[in-house]
Amino acid sequence: MFKPPCIVVVGSINMDLVARMPRLPRPGETVQGSAFSEVRGGKGANQAVAAARLGAAVTMIGRVGDDVFGRLLIASLKTEGVRPQHVQVTPKCPSGLALIGVDDSGQNAIMVIGGANQRLTPLDVGSHSATISAADALLVQLEVPLVTVLAAVHIARQHGVLTILDPAPAPDCQVPDALYAVDVISPNQSETESLTGIAVDSVADSARAAAILHERGVRQVVIKLGEQGALASQHGAEAIHVSAPQVRVVDTTAAGDAFTAALAVALVEGRSLADATRFACAAGSLATTRPGAQDAMPSRSEVVAELVRVRGSA
Repeated sequence: MFKPPCIVVVGSINMDLVARMPRLPRPGETVQGSAFSEVRGGKGANQAVAAARLGAAVTMIGRVGDDVFGRLLIASLKTEGVRPQHVQVTPKCPSGLALIGVDDSGQNAIMVIGGANQRLTPLDVGSHSATISAADALLVQLEVPLVTVLAAVHIARQHGVLTILDPAPAPDCQVPDALYAVDVISPNQSETESLTGIAVDSVADSARAAAILHERGVRQVVIKLGEQGALASQHGAEAIHVSAPQVRVVDTTAAGDAFTAALAVALVEGRSLADATRFACAAGSLATTRPGAQDAMPSRSEVVAELVRVRGSA
């Protein structure tokens, strides 16, 4: 009998307030919007939902506020099949919020207010160490306190659990060496520059940046390159560039989360790094074809069909 991958996500849970507009405003400028919506988000919750839609058994560890958004966010996780029993309600604290502007080309600008996400502590993570140690993989991001991320990674590594870091949002401080103890890191171009100092404008740039991340201790590096696809690099082996499927982009919000979740699912299933990256590129590309964050996460059947389409057109 097929056993679904068991993935634990430690991370943020937000309500996204999304405004559509013809173009993103410059500093000091007001642009008339065309639509507004409230959608479920947060990088942690996005990745949890994405992994669940791809067939994984997912448990979320995080915090929400004691407000109406918090109740809606927990209910939504349950609906998506994510186990939310380790999501705590934080008294007298708002849930995390993201203010998102999306232009007609699908590009976005995002402001995040951490709220209850910033109250997630190493003690919270430690109290669920049995859940983490029993998982096949741990997924973490940087929208909760760094000390909490490090605590989760430490527990996972103690028990031989695959650790995958999506270093988003891009860190604005010196990253401790312990963060590079993860098995897999998957930054986008701006996050890669923040971590390595290399501006990633080409596949060759990403290969140089990957080499630096390997030197710091990361075994597998997958750099997201947007419409250029991704670079997959295994320490000691030649890096591989994987092209992204060509799709009609509607909204790039959370495409990176779909990518990282798909990468985790595929690696736990035993795929090679290159094949896992192809699976992730298909998931990330599909997420750009529809609006929203969690609502945009593709199903497993959609990703498989997209991979078949790409092979057929090659």
